Amino acid sequence: MATDLLSDILADLRADAVVTGRFTLSAPWAIRKPAVSGAPFRICSGTPFYLSVAGEPPVYVEPGDFVLLPHGHEHVMASSLEEQPVPFDSLMANKGIQPRFDTPLEFTAGGGGETSDLYTGIVVYRDIMRSPLFSVLPPLIHVRANDAAVAPWLASTLQTFIQESMTCQPGWAIAAARLADVLFVQLLRAHLQSTANHTGWLRGLADPQIGRAMALIHRDPRREWSVASLAAAAGMSRSRFSARFVELVGDTPIGHLTSYRMYLASGELTNGKRKLIEIAERVGYSSEKAFSRAFHRWSGMAPRRYARSPQDLHDLSKSTVNATSSNT
Repeated sequence: MATDLLSDILADLRADAVVTGRFTLSAPWAIRKPAVSGAPFRICSGTPFYLSVAGEPPVYVEPGDFVLLPHGHEHVMASSLEEQPVPFDSLMANKGIQPRFDTPLEFTAGGGGETSDLYTGIVVYRDIMRSPLFSVLPPLIHVRANDAAVAPWLASTLQTFIQESMTCQPGWAIAAARLADVLFVQLLRAHLQSTANHTGWLRGLADPQIGRAMALIHRDPRREWSVASLAAAAGMSRSRFSARFVELVGDTPIGHLTSYRMYLASGELTNGKRKLIEIAERVGYSSEKAFSRAFHRWSGMAPRRYARSPQDLHDLSKSTVNATSSNT
C-alpha cells in the first residue's frame, strides 16, 4: 500500500520551468552558490568534485552521479575542500556575463588543471514548500551512478536532458521541464529506496498501519474522514492510532488530511479551469465559505486572490526563474 502511495505522489510532480547551464571548471576551483527559490541539481562528467551544504558532510560527486538540493540551500562546489570559494555573482561579474532566463548559461573558469564538466540547473515547482513529499526531503540528496536503485536507462535520460536543455531546439523549454519530471521521479524513488532512516511524513508512509491510513487520505481526499474511520481502516484503536500518527508524521491525522486537500486545491486554483465551488467539492468541502477559511489558514490568503494574482502567484515559476537565473 505504501509503495503504491509513493508512486501516486511522485506522479503528481510537474516542473513549471527549468534553468540550465554547463560549467567547465579546471582545478583548482571553488564556487559558492547562493540560496535559490527552486531545486538545484548537479550532474558531473570528467574529474570528480566536492559539494557541501552547511550542516551536512561534504559529498564527493563522481561522473554519472546526480546531486539534488530540494530546498535550494546555499552550497559550495570545489575541486578541493581546501580551496577558498569565490561567490558565483562575483565570478559572473568578473567575466562580464549577464545570465539570461531563456538561454542556458555556459562558461569556463579555474586554474587550468584537471577539468570537471558540470551540467547544472534549477527546477521550479510552484508549491514545492507545501508539497507533502518535498517538505520532508533532506537538504541534499546524492544518488550515485552505481546505485542499485537507479534504473538502467537513467543514464540515457540524463544525456537526453542535457542535450535538450543545452541545444535550445524549438520546444526545448517544455522538453527540458518534462524530462526533469522523469528524472526527479526516478531519482527520488532511488533515494527513498536506498535510505532506511526516514523521518516525518516518509516515516509514516513506511509504517504498515499508518501508511494504510495515509494511502486512504491521499487516494480519496474528498471523503469525510474522521480519526475513528481512519483508525478502523488501520486496525488500531482511536487513541493509539492518533498517538502513533503524530509520533511518525509530526501532524494529526485530520491536520495531514487538511494540508493535503489544500495542496491539491492550490494546483486547481493555479490551473484556473474550475469554479471555486467545484474545487471545494473536489477536496471535500460542501461550501465555498468553509473551503475559503481552510485555504486562508493554509496559504495566508483567500483562494480567489491566490487564483487571480498572476504577478505574485500564477506566474511564480517565471518570476522565480528570472530572479534566480543568475544563480544556476
